[in-house]
Amino acid sequence: MQNPIQHLNDTLISRSILAADYVPTLDAMLARTLARIDLKKQQGTRTPDELWVVDHNDVYTLGQAGKEEHILQRTDTPIIKTDRGGQVTWHGHGQLVIYWLFDLDSLNWSVRNLVSHAEQAIEDVINECLASSSSNSINDDSTHISAHSRRDAPGVYLYADTANQVTSDASTKFSPDDKIMLGKMASLGFKIKHGFSYHGIAINLDCDLSAFNAINPCGYAGMQMLRLSDFVSMHRDAHDHGSDSQINDQKRASLSYEQVTQKLIDNIAKRHAGLIELRAIAPK
Repeated sequence: MQNPIQHLNDTLISRSILAADYVPTLDAMLARTLARIDLKKQQGTRTPDELWVVDHNDVYTLGQAGKEEHILQRTDTPIIKTDRGGQVTWHGHGQLVIYWLFDLDSLNWSVRNLVSHAEQAIEDVINECLASSSSNSINDDSTHISAHSRRDAPGVYLYADTANQVTSDASTKFSPDDKIMLGKMASLGFKIKHGFSYHGIAINLDCDLSAFNAINPCGYAGMQMLRLSDFVSMHRDAHDHGSDSQINDQKRASLSYEQVTQKLIDNIAKRHAGLIELRAIAPK
């Protein structure tokens, strides 16, 4: 079930879990967090923080304060009550889920720091992908697409600037007032226990977005959910068809799920090591 552990730095490791059922994954994540809390309390031991990169089997999850009214239609996909913050969302194949098992006190991070680092890491990677893509299906000479978080609603959203006045640099001052919000590409929800975080972020890369039609995503009626593959060219390594030259040309001109995943892991690892500082958060 788990791939080998990758050591990102002295205090951070990552684990990959494929075709993961939600409940066993949640149970393992909670058990690991409780064990780390106990080691710190009993022995003063700081254990390495962990990123769990998870490919979930289809599931709807309802946050701790989640309201059933946001589930619009019952399907064959299981609905699991969980202990993270937030309302209802969907996880499944083609979506990148990363759980942040971090000792916030040792990092000297507040919960607000954690949320901001998560959102800004996603912004960085999505904007890099948008800027590097030569086959953006929406961008033209008069429209620029960029990813940004919102103070009033956790997550990362895509905005269109028809005046072409912004750059792909997420550190550039951003005001949503003169932009068109296209929809939401990434969600986040954490749980904090005795200064330790778990749960994390979910980014729609090349998943089937129709699963979101059965819910109000994150509790927002009518929220349009987006995926990266509709804005940049993406490919999968397995089961490619066509000649070797055709496949190689396609891959050189596109991004893979694995490349986007590694970009995000690298960005988070730099933030964890203090190599990327938080940008100023715009006022509401």
